[in-house]
Amino acid sequence: MRIIRECAVLLALVGALLLPGAPRMRAQDTQVYMPEQSEAKAKEVLAQAIQALGGSAYLNVQDSTCEGRLSSFGHSGDLAGFGTFTDFWKMPDKDRTEHSKKGNIVEVFNGKEGWVLDKGGVSDAPASAEADFQGQLQRDLDHILRYRLKEEGMVFRYGGPDVVDLKEVDWVELTDRGGQTLRIAIAKLTHLPVRKVAVLQDSTTQIRIEEIEYYSNYQTVQGIQTPFQMTRTRNDLKVFQVFFNTCKFNTGLQDSFFTKGSLEERASQVLKKKIL
Repeated sequence: MRIIRECAVLLALVGALLLPGAPRMRAQDTQVYMPEQSEAKAKEVLAQAIQALGGSAYLNVQDSTCEGRLSSFGHSGDLAGFGTFTDFWKMPDKDRTEHSKKGNIVEVFNGKEGWVLDKGGVSDAPASAEADFQGQLQRDLDHILRYRLKEEGMVFRYGGPDVVDLKEVDWVELTDRGGQTLRIAIAKLTHLPVRKVAVLQDSTTQIRIEEIEYYSNYQTVQGIQTPFQMTRTRNDLKVFQVFFNTCKFNTGLQDSFFTKGSLEERASQVLKKKIL
């Protein structure tokens, strides 16, 4: 749901959902949908999902603060790192992630700008990290449901029923005007999203990448259904797994919290403590 990125300087944040080798049974669907019917059905399923997530309370979230633990995995699928973090979001495109309890490793993205605080001080985020943030933002499920459904040129298609992780679901497909297609599996019983699939292409190798996110352990927070467990895989290899301990919404985060200046202030505090 909320974006969790990979960064060479920081712990990789990412999620997985399709368990390798998990059985998948295709549910029977004999109904044939015309394009207009398919679009209407897809929009109906998405509307039900938004309502199940909290309706107006979900749509009107202004900011969020979530604390948790994350495990990142290497190219072979082996555990590469484990740690705690706090993630701050101010909608639609301001994100700040503080790693460890000390919060002395921080990553901030504000629109198309980004900065990193580490033991070397404050520096601009690499161009690759900024591009990754923008890409993840466009694929982020919360961002899609809150902001992108009314986007000009968005095409909706009902993908049919299925069984995913022993749950009956409806698939919805969204294709934007840039040609990016996203598939979302929404549980029939609860109407909550359980899986999101995006097909990407490595900009260097041109290799096809299937990125899948899985959402589970939903809990009600301030009237909003929030997945407290997220996993991401790429080409069936786990990239990261996140377990949230707490989440809070609409705490009044200020724009100034998502600036380079805020990191420089934090850096001066960290340096002062080291000197003392």
